[in-house]
Amino acid sequence: MTALYDRAAGGGLRDRIAEVRRRLLRRHPTMVFGGVLLIVMVVCALFAPLLFTSDPIALNPVDRLKPPGEAHWFGTDMFGRDIYSRTVYGARISLTVGLLAAGLSVLFGLLCGLAAGYIRLLDGVIMRIMDGLMAIPGILLAIALVSLSGASLTTVTVAITIPEIPRVVRLVRAIVLSVREEPYVEAAIAAGTRLPLILLRHVLPNTVPPLIVQATYVCASAMLTEALLGFLGAGTPPEIPSWGNIMAEGRTYFQLAPWIVLFPGITLALTILAVNVLGDGLRDTLDPRIAKKM
Repeated sequence: MTALYDRAAGGGLRDRIAEVRRRLLRRHPTMVFGGVLLIVMVVCALFAPLLFTSDPIALNPVDRLKPPGEAHWFGTDMFGRDIYSRTVYGARISLTVGLLAAGLSVLFGLLCGLAAGYIRLLDGVIMRIMDGLMAIPGILLAIALVSLSGASLTTVTVAITIPEIPRVVRLVRAIVLSVREEPYVEAAIAAGTRLPLILLRHVLPNTVPPLIVQATYVCASAMLTEALLGFLGAGTPPEIPSWGNIMAEGRTYFQLAPWIVLFPGITLALTILAVNVLGDGLRDTLDPRIAKKM
C-alpha cells in the first residue's frame, strides 16, 4: 500500500509539474525561452573548462587569424588565441558583472528607497543625491571611476552599479509612497506597530515583484555597459577575456578576420536578449493588472 501511495504521489507531482510547464509555455513562451537561454549561458560560464575549450590566453602565432574550422570552431585572433575559448570564458566576466551589479543596485536602492519613501526628513536629502547621480551619464561616470581606480573586475562592477542605484531608488520610493497610504498600513500605525515591523511586514513585500523585474533590466544594462567599457579600453584588464575587449582587439582586423568580432557580439546580443525577454515575462506574470488581462 505504501509503495502504491508513493507511486501515486510521485505521479501526481509529475502531473502538476507538467501542467505548470504547459501553462508557462502556453501563456509565457518568451519568458521560458529567455530563461532557458540564460541558464544555458550560465552553465557554459560555470563549466567552461569542460566544454572542449583551451587556454583562452595561450599564444600560438602559427595559427594566427585562422578562420572557423574543425580545429578552432570560432577561428583565432591576431595572436593565435582560440576565439571559442575566449568567448566561453568571457561569459564569466559579463555574467558576473551583470549579476553583481543587479544585486548590489537592488540592495542599496531598496534601502535608500524605503528610507526616502517612509521617512520624510530623509526624502529630500536622498532624492537630491540621486538626482545628482542621474544628471551624470552613466557611461561617463563609469569611465571616470575606472580611470581613477584602475581597471579591475571590482572597479568595473562598482562603476556600473553606482549609476543604476538611482533608478531603483526612484522605483522603490514611488511604491512606498503609494503603499503607506493604504488602510492596512494606517491601521498598523494606529495599533502602535514599530516602524521596522511595518516596513518588513507591509511595505517590503509590495516592492519584491517590481524589484525582480527591475533587476533583470539592470543585469542586461550592466552587461552591455561592461562590454562597452571593454571595447573602449576602460574595462577589465586585457589579460582577462571579456566580450568587450575581445571585440575591441578584433576591430582592427575586422576586414581580414570578422569572426573575432562576430561571435562574441552574437553571444552578447543573445544573452542580453534572454535577460530582457525574461524580464518582460516576469513583469507580465507578477503584475496583477497585466495578469488579469491575459
